Amino acid sequence: MHYLKLTLAILCTTTLFAQTKKPTSSPEKLARPKLVVGVVVDQMRYDYWYRYFDKYSEGGFKRLLREGFNCRNHHYHYALTVTAAGHASVYTGSTPAIHGIVGNDWYDQKLGKGMYCVADSTVQSVGTSNSAGKMSPKNLLVSTITDQLRIGNNFQGKTIGIAIKDRGAILPAGHTANGAYWFDSRTGNWITSTFYMNDLPQWVKDYNARKRPSELMKQNWNTLLPIEQYTESTADDKPYEAKIAGAKKSVFPYDLAGIAGDAYGILASTPHGNTITKEIALEALKNENLGKGTATDFLAISFSTPDYVGHAFGPNSVEEQDIYLRLDRDIAEILTALDKQVGKGNYLFFISADHAVMDVVELWKQNRLPAGRLNIGQMVAAAKAALKEKFGEGDFITISENYQIYLNHATLEAKKLEVADVCKVIRKRLLDFDGIADVLNLHDLGNANINDYLLTLYKNGTHVKRSGDIQMVIEPGWMSGSSTATHGAPYNYDTHIPLLFCGWGIKPGETFGRTSVADTAPTLAALLKILEPSGNIGKVIEDVMKK
Repeated sequence: MHYLKLTLAILCTTTLFAQTKKPTSSPEKLARPKLVVGVVVDQMRYDYWYRYFDKYSEGGFKRLLREGFNCRNHHYHYALTVTAAGHASVYTGSTPAIHGIVGNDWYDQKLGKGMYCVADSTVQSVGTSNSAGKMSPKNLLVSTITDQLRIGNNFQGKTIGIAIKDRGAILPAGHTANGAYWFDSRTGNWITSTFYMNDLPQWVKDYNARKRPSELMKQNWNTLLPIEQYTESTADDKPYEAKIAGAKKSVFPYDLAGIAGDAYGILASTPHGNTITKEIALEALKNENLGKGTATDFLAISFSTPDYVGHAFGPNSVEEQDIYLRLDRDIAEILTALDKQVGKGNYLFFISADHAVMDVVELWKQNRLPAGRLNIGQMVAAAKAALKEKFGEGDFITISENYQIYLNHATLEAKKLEVADVCKVIRKRLLDFDGIADVLNLHDLGNANINDYLLTLYKNGTHVKRSGDIQMVIEPGWMSGSSTATHGAPYNYDTHIPLLFCGWGIKPGETFGRTSVADTAPTLAALLKILEPSGNIGKVIEDVMKK
């Protein structure tokens, strides 16, 4: 018995000593990338990967396709495919019904006025004396993946957002960003707001002092390659293409100095818009020491220029092809800079888009494809006339926005009418118009007589406090507005966009399985080992990850 007790005592002492003995080696550190770089190309359609493939450089898009994981069947999951909603959805893993960014603009029924997606009257411009800086993410109702990264590393990492468009910089950067910078077309400067800071960083001031926009506008815009090599595009001179302000024809070469002077807004509709975006992004990379700290940083870049060019000239134009051939070189330069500063394999890179685009209607009609243009103003006038005939005099319709009609609820209340009563009259009248597939009561989508696929998209795109009352469902191939080409429909040509991950933690390859834009943020969250954004509805794309 005494021998047994002595043995047990020795064993316990030995075990205790083993448990309290300090380890001889340091504990394994959790692996994370030093930097995440998110690139959103405004209006990039999925097929642009391949339409111009033979003319891309080896270090840009081809490198991404070679080294990255390509989600080849990637789509938006809601109906109104526009810039603000797209950027918000990529970075929140959510949908307009939840994150609240239902469009670039909407009508605020409570305030009785239109609302711009990132407008904020409580902040002031920084870097300009005009109102272009009175912007913030306050209208975004949920957190972003960039917010979650900041929270996850206890705000030790940095987040910077950059784009020519304010909404393209602000929404990806989220609520907790260290900075978001956008282009002021009236001054030619990069600016921000007091939401982020009270004074521009010195590196932004230094870049502005270089007057790069003025310098670039003195250069012509000619094609990167001899124009006869642009065989993937239509002829350069098309009657439906818009003209750069001051230009007599929409053909190459463009004498920008002769037609623009210091009209900096024109810059965004030329390759120089991508140039200054790339340059200011590289300045941020260097001067903010991104990827050099102990916590993961995030650089969110949006290239706005392809959208301006796509609207003006159309996706089949020589101008659009030239924009993408040059953007390919810009991406190559960014990747090279990341390799040098952060180290190849130390950063996680992804590229996507905020929406795609429909081909030019006139091009389709010339080739006997079903397409057309809608006159929304004419339709609203017809709806008002039908309501007057049915219910008498009254201001029934407040405004039309985003293919939606906002009703005057004071008039409905005074006449003791329900939205359903008014919708029935409007629907009957608008179905007489070519290009209108259906008209929906957005307050009663559960009873909508529409196919399940489209119904889900309209549900995902409808926010009860911000969307209109009545939804016009357009036919495929139809569009509104005066732009040469546009987007905003729930069909494949507007929903099918690229998503490609590359670099840290990514297994090269591809998937043809359908993925949703809402899947982008939770996939990033899984890679970064952090919580998904607060409104996330997406799923992790497991195939992208190294096992």
